[in-house]
Amino acid sequence: MITNHLNLVKKMLNVIPRKMVMQMIQVLAFTILISIISLLFSLKETAASMAKPGCPETCGNVSIVYPFGIGKGCYLDKRFEITCNNSSLPHPLFHVDEENEAEVLYMSLEYMRIRDWASPDCYANYTSEGQSYAQFPVAPMEPFSYSHTENKFIGIGCDIFAYIGYSNTTNSTNKSYISGCVSVCNGQGWSWLDTNYSCSGIGCCQNTFPEDLSIFEIRIGNMSTWADGGDWPSNQCSLVLIAENNFSEFHQFDVSFSNVNKTYFYPSVLNWAIGNKSCHEAQKRGDYACGSNSRCVNSKKGSGYTCQCNSGYRGNPYLPDGCGDVDECMESNNTLCQKGAVCTNTNGSYYCDCPPGYYRDDDKPEYECVRHKGKHNPALLVSSGIAVTLVLLILLAISFWLNKKLEKRKKSKLKQMSLKKNGGLLLQRQISSSSIGSSVEKTKLYTIEESEKATDNFNAGRVLGKGGHGKVYKGMLLDGSIVAIKKSIVVDERQVVEFINEVFILSQINHRHIVKLLGCCLESEVPLLVYEYVSNDTLSHHLHNEDHASTLSWEERLRIADEIAGALAYLHSYASTAILHRDIKSRNILLDENFRAVVSDFGLSRSIAHEKTHLSTLVQGTFGYLDPEYFRSGQFTDKSDVYGFGMILAELLTGEKVILKKIDNEKNIISCFTFSTGYNSYTQWIPIRSTIGGLTIVMQIN
Repeated sequence: MITNHLNLVKKMLNVIPRKMVMQMIQVLAFTILISIISLLFSLKETAASMAKPGCPETCGNVSIVYPFGIGKGCYLDKRFEITCNNSSLPHPLFHVDEENEAEVLYMSLEYMRIRDWASPDCYANYTSEGQSYAQFPVAPMEPFSYSHTENKFIGIGCDIFAYIGYSNTTNSTNKSYISGCVSVCNGQGWSWLDTNYSCSGIGCCQNTFPEDLSIFEIRIGNMSTWADGGDWPSNQCSLVLIAENNFSEFHQFDVSFSNVNKTYFYPSVLNWAIGNKSCHEAQKRGDYACGSNSRCVNSKKGSGYTCQCNSGYRGNPYLPDGCGDVDECMESNNTLCQKGAVCTNTNGSYYCDCPPGYYRDDDKPEYECVRHKGKHNPALLVSSGIAVTLVLLILLAISFWLNKKLEKRKKSKLKQMSLKKNGGLLLQRQISSSSIGSSVEKTKLYTIEESEKATDNFNAGRVLGKGGHGKVYKGMLLDGSIVAIKKSIVVDERQVVEFINEVFILSQINHRHIVKLLGCCLESEVPLLVYEYVSNDTLSHHLHNEDHASTLSWEERLRIADEIAGALAYLHSYASTAILHRDIKSRNILLDENFRAVVSDFGLSRSIAHEKTHLSTLVQGTFGYLDPEYFRSGQFTDKSDVYGFGMILAELLTGEKVILKKIDNEKNIISCFTFSTGYNSYTQWIPIRSTIGGLTIVMQIN
């Protein structure tokens, strides 16, 4: 087979000019090699979660970023602990100081966005002089601080000036006032809230938040500038806050005295750092927080440090292996290199190189690849050899794949042909033309692979019995259930009709004394029927095999006769349509382990409407069980089945076969009965056997 594939490859190569083939091979080889190298590097790239491995990655809609974490062992230290309670709060909670918690709206490696809060501050007297000191309500503990790039300072009130004080000493009078703003109302009170929601100096003022500020206090002063006295008591309160830059919901604030106990919420942004040591000090300690492929950056607040992934890496630098390589070549869609150069990714970087057969022209300012003019370039020869090998392997793989595809298609086509040959279309027509087609459609269609596996490839040791039309095998399905699989010997048109007829008939029947059809297989060379397994052979075997002559008592024989009669009554009268079996005989009566009778083999059966009296057909059946009237007229009725049942009764009564070879000149047991009536002694011709205490008793009937 490999030779055939190689010949196919040679024919494909001979069609293309040799020079073109070599050029194609060179380019293909280099492309494949570069792709393999890029793939190996890309496999190393880390795309892990930003949380610590094994710890919760989200709380609500907030992604957790280590060194923050939920639960013991998931955060760097207690200051980075996050509390999550999805059932009561939509966001995680964060300890901004020793007593207060704030909701976390978003977190990243650079900052944390929280839900901050503040309440109005009111003067204790009604004079227009003096100042009121207001301490800002949220003072984040180290190493957290308000971001000067993401936040702004806001003051709300009438005729106030608000400012931020900073001191690096314990003397409260030695303070520097870095930023502030002024808000006036022009005697209009809070009317600005009704017409203008901007914060432009009337009722509200704002300014930038100072840089590198971690220890600060806020003061609010009254300017006493109302010429007409104003309505002082209604304007004795004010409010200051530090909110994120894009905050503009000023309409929510009402700082009148009646709202002195009201708390207002707004978003603000916190920066954070690790510890209180510089990078130089931290790198000497065992608790240094930066992982591999990262660098340390000193915090601008004066204490602590942060970690950043090195250039060419991306991820969480606080995790041990959190910074993964960035594939610059793939992300740039191979546009980093120009003039024919190929991009190759490396750990933390990349490089551009010329493909085999090309070199970089150093005389040109830009990176440009120029073709070699020499014919004996070693790199070209090596790459060409590798390329030829790779191309051959690829073509062989394609050839094998095509061969497999063709074999699969051929096998599928054979299955379709077998399905058609084995009566699949005939079964479909019967289903569509019948009012009970739905019950037939529930019959399972087994595959040939399932059937072969169940019978060990139809092993001769699995044969349960043989008949004129085929063999019956014992099998075990994948679910462990034991079944009997009937396989035809040959298939002609008549047998296909009988097979489909049996499927159609048995699919309509649900009776404990009639064999149950589980399904069929139409994909095999000959059709297969899958039945429930009835374990104790046939009634004929137990009646006519000398080893079993004494196993059936009179009580069992009477019960078996009653069960067969009940099954026939069901077929003739109680099924949805009347069913004529047409081959009732002791070999078609199966017995289970409790000697329960089960009627089987419905290959010759036909269904007719209840109002019809007979079925006109070619005479078929088993000699000895054929109804003489049916044999003479060709008209089969329910009485014809009853005749066969009568022959079984004779077998049960006498223990003899319906064709007696021991009696001179008389072969049919019925003829023997008729002849013996003149002698008033059936036992003169027929020994009637039963079992009492293990002895065979011959009885005289008078």
